[in-house]
Amino acid sequence: MNSFHKKPIVTYGLIAVNLLVFIGMTLSGGTQNAVNLIAWGAKYNPLIIQGELWRLFTPMFIHIGLEHLALNLLTLYFLGVQLEQLFGKWRFLALYLISGVGGNILSFALSNNISAGASTSLFGLFGAYLMLGESFRQNQYIRMISRQFLVLIVLNLGFDLFAGGIDIWGHLGGLLAGFLASYAVGVPNVGAIPRMKRIVSVVALVVVYGLLLQTGFNHWQYPV
Repeated sequence: MNSFHKKPIVTYGLIAVNLLVFIGMTLSGGTQNAVNLIAWGAKYNPLIIQGELWRLFTPMFIHIGLEHLALNLLTLYFLGVQLEQLFGKWRFLALYLISGVGGNILSFALSNNISAGASTSLFGLFGAYLMLGESFRQNQYIRMISRQFLVLIVLNLGFDLFAGGIDIWGHLGGLLAGFLASYAVGVPNVGAIPRMKRIVSVVALVVVYGLLLQTGFNHWQYPV
């Protein structure tokens, strides 16, 4: 079967996981309760400093309020349906998870606020569209859609600057991680990525986010 006719099962699975976590949080104390957010795995620097590094992973499945959940899952659906077909299910999943962790690492390094949400991963998917536009600019459709996403990224980041309660560092971290990770995982359903670009992207991911993680541990000093 042609991969472009397969159902986006990873996208559906990610949506299901987010919904199940939201229901569980709602039943156990609410999704806007700071204590419950921390209990379920939100990004919380004092506990990350104490060794709970899994908190750089779990926030991408946690949402603060129904509006937050609905907006992110709607975005995930529209982005995921297309990108999962382009990258393939396992590459798409890797891209999504790497972006989420990358966003949370930059947020950990530069923000002391409790944070959660799939938007770190979603900005990584935006970054994947930028990679496609850079690598396959000869494809008129990809060039057009990547320019549209560039405008959308600028508008979203501009909104982040003036809206309260939004983790812009998480968004920026996810965007960069997704851009690099999309080179690293490759997109065989569209075309080949030069081997050197893939190697450089892997090295950049490890070095940049390793340094950011170290920055976070150096920046936030909490008593154990």
